[in-house]
Amino acid sequence: MSGDAYRELAPPPSLAPFVRTLWTYAAGTPSGEVQRIAPDGCPELIVHRAVPYEEQGPDGLWRPQPMAVFAGQLTRPLALRPAGPVDLIAIRFHPDGARDWLGRPLVEVTDRRLDVTDRRLPHDLDALVARLDGSRVRDSWGVDAAVRAAIEGAEVGRDPARRRALQRRFRERVGVPLQTLRSIARFRRVFDHAAVPDAGAGAWLAAGLDAGYFDQPQLARDFRRFLGCTATAWAREQVELARALASSSYKT
Repeated sequence: MSGDAYRELAPPPSLAPFVRTLWTYAAGTPSGEVQRIAPDGCPELIVHRAVPYEEQGPDGLWRPQPMAVFAGQLTRPLALRPAGPVDLIAIRFHPDGARDWLGRPLVEVTDRRLDVTDRRLPHDLDALVARLDGSRVRDSWGVDAAVRAAIEGAEVGRDPARRRALQRRFRERVGVPLQTLRSIARFRRVFDHAAVPDAGAGAWLAAGLDAGYFDQPQLARDFRRFLGCTATAWAREQVELARALASSSYKT
């Protein structure tokens, strides 16, 4: 591959309660290698401006993604491969930030990539941001304070009725239960603690312990659960977009 470019940008203040970051990625001559995407706990809106990635389905077949795709929460392995030149722009929402834009419960799209081409989204990042901001105003986007507090680590109250109500709202706005989101966040921290992306098994274990895992078997189970491979296999095989996304910081 002749070179690729991954870039992150802060959202405007008006969208900051809903959007974690804006990002772009381009690769003129990608390798064509299969790329396993690490989950990050955030739904994404992606607009392809060149050849869309192909995605491997449960049946093992590869199919091209839509030109505009909304990706819900990721709780199982996702394998992509480039089919030509890559150029995309994307919106990474907060875990609970996409509900009002999508217009449906996030639990309905967990582990799914929706075709949103019919929304005729702009191919320019500034224009896409302006479109989202207009939707925010028009549709009166809001944040559920209790759901956001739980995401940020607040203790859930002990009252059974309130706990059940919060659990329902959490799944609707985030797409997964709170415990699942926290498991994803812990797994995500492994990549934040890894000194280099192609570390050996010992370095991955150290990163896992720093991220909150008890031991190597627990870490290995989550690599199988979320990526379908071992840590060292992922590090050895992954390039381009998969590595760029795993290397981006989620410490905030």
